[in-house]
Amino acid sequence: MQKTRVHQKAEGRRQNQETMGLQAAAASTHMCSSNWVTLNSPQLSLNLRTTNITCLPCFKATDNHLLKFLSVKTRATLDEKDQFDDAPTPLIVQEEEQPNIEVEESVKVLKRAAKTRKVAKEEILSALSVIEKAKIDPSGFLETLGGSKSPGRTWMLIFTAEKQLKGGRYFPITAVQRFDAAGKRIENGVYLGPIGRLTFEGRFTWKKRILAFIFERIRIKIGFLKSIEIGLGQKEDREPSTKDPFFIWFYIDEEIAVARGRGGGTAFWCQCHRVTSPDSLE
Repeated sequence: MQKTRVHQKAEGRRQNQETMGLQAAAASTHMCSSNWVTLNSPQLSLNLRTTNITCLPCFKATDNHLLKFLSVKTRATLDEKDQFDDAPTPLIVQEEEQPNIEVEESVKVLKRAAKTRKVAKEEILSALSVIEKAKIDPSGFLETLGGSKSPGRTWMLIFTAEKQLKGGRYFPITAVQRFDAAGKRIENGVYLGPIGRLTFEGRFTWKKRILAFIFERIRIKIGFLKSIEIGLGQKEDREPSTKDPFFIWFYIDEEIAVARGRGGGTAFWCQCHRVTSPDSLE
């Protein structure tokens, strides 16, 4: 009888141990599943390390691979951002930025020279050189030069430079040119105060930045006498070309214009509103 009771107690202890073992195994499985999730959460992962909880090797290997992948992905994204941040500005922008500053300063020099006629010729020649080399887009030049309707706009010659800008001077007398973009007409006048004026009139063509022209007649005005007109015998059906006199325009705004002639000399003009008399310009 005593042996039977001892056997029953032993059997009961064995069953209790098996039950506890199954519960522990289930708890371990649940814990390991939870650890796979916590490795993707920095805060929970930190808590696991402080409580010395580790996951099974198979999950650990998988998690390390996942973290490595995420790390590489993040690093690649950051590297791409750094490449864009550190990438140099496109060369064409860098080439345009600096010349624009130089052109602006050169234009200021010419405008000051037009107003005061006191800027040194060396400074003017340097400014003309910068503007010629800048190759500014000429798309709006013609309308700025000759206006949108007749009779166009008038420009007074300020300074003429020799070929290759080796020298130059302020133009000593009053010379004014009128360009009519709507009618494709040109007028070049020299004004001699009360003595009189001499004007050449003709037509022009425009291609890109080149204005080629032909003079058709001359008008001569002396004192208070009636003006005389002399035809130059040009055929009206012939279009001006680069075989005729021409200007290559490098810069035109509402105040000044810069161009080189067929002979290689460069000049700049300032816009004047109108010629009211042989010796009066506005």
